[in-house]
Amino acid sequence: MKKNIRWSSLLLSVMLLAVLLLAGCKNSDQAGRDEQDRSGEEKQLTLDEQVDALVAAMSTTEKVGQLLMFGVQGAEITDDAKYVLHQFHYGGVILFDRNLQSADQTKKLVDDLQKNADEKLPLFVAIDEEGGKVVRGSSFITPPPSQEDIGRKGEPALARAQAVEIAAKLKDIGVNVNFAPVADVGSGNGRSYSDDPQETGKFVKAALEGYKEGNVICALKHFPGIGRGKVDSHTEISDIEASEKELRSVDLLPFRDVIDSIDKGRNFDYMVMVGHLKYPAFDANHPASMSPKIITGLLREELGYQGLVITDDLEMGAIANHQDFRQAGAAAIMAGADIVLVCHEYEHAEQAYMGIYDAVKAGTISEARLDESVRRVIKAKLLHGLQPQK
Repeated sequence: MKKNIRWSSLLLSVMLLAVLLLAGCKNSDQAGRDEQDRSGEEKQLTLDEQVDALVAAMSTTEKVGQLLMFGVQGAEITDDAKYVLHQFHYGGVILFDRNLQSADQTKKLVDDLQKNADEKLPLFVAIDEEGGKVVRGSSFITPPPSQEDIGRKGEPALARAQAVEIAAKLKDIGVNVNFAPVADVGSGNGRSYSDDPQETGKFVKAALEGYKEGNVICALKHFPGIGRGKVDSHTEISDIEASEKELRSVDLLPFRDVIDSIDKGRNFDYMVMVGHLKYPAFDANHPASMSPKIITGLLREELGYQGLVITDDLEMGAIANHQDFRQAGAAAIMAGADIVLVCHEYEHAEQAYMGIYDAVKAGTISEARLDESVRRVIKAKLLHGLQPQK
């Protein structure tokens, strides 16, 4: 009898151990599933949630840097370039012929710039490859025909095909932003598709679709249209002496057509570059690039564009002859721009950066206003495959 009791006790112990092990396995399996569920939730963050998380992780110095695009010197990365990238956290660079000797050399330069940026997101790498007289790297990038030459053929599909071809060549060397197409009406020098605003709009829309296909961000320029300009803004500022009715029915029309025809969810397919001329019919006191009435009032609120707004180069005479870079940088952001472009001198880019930074610290530019632009920059980068750096 005692022997049977011992066997019964042993059997009961074995059964109890099996139950505990089974429960432990289930708990372990459940914990694993819970962990997978949590991981899955993290991976399923919406785009806006990803943007918010990245903005929250940035310091003020990093945020301000995302609002600057600067020009680098030389065909290979220098210690000066490494220093400013690290010190000011710039969000983008623009390349000129001084940077472009060959395809392989350019690829290495861009790769080195990306590696040394040491930011949470990769750099915008931009270029001006319009076609005609405005081209870069012509020793190894076949210059495209001018927009005027394409427009004369009367077939917008040609503008799209050209944009696809340009995008492929730029992507191959690491460029992800092209400051084209020109949306100005009748600006001369081969830069406009047409003197007719409706025809211009058709070709601009076609080009935009080509860049979209090639996954290169393009830029409609120069808002609200510089076709009437009599003085080159590289040299000096001037007024566009036209009535509001004339500006709306001609100069503004291609921009309006594109913004109206492209779904608002695709605003980040392209940037809008704002020029430095003055338009007294819209704002008698400020150049377009520093005008709240033109950028915030006209472009954003009236036309409904909520994508990235970038200024033309602040080193142009239209701006540089009249105010310092600290003032200009802060004024552009306060007007509603998201990115300030400084193409040549490191010192000038630094001054523009400090102008924005000091304005944020003083409260002249609120943290909310700063975050608004940083969100747009980050969103555009994520949408175009510029994923967070590991």
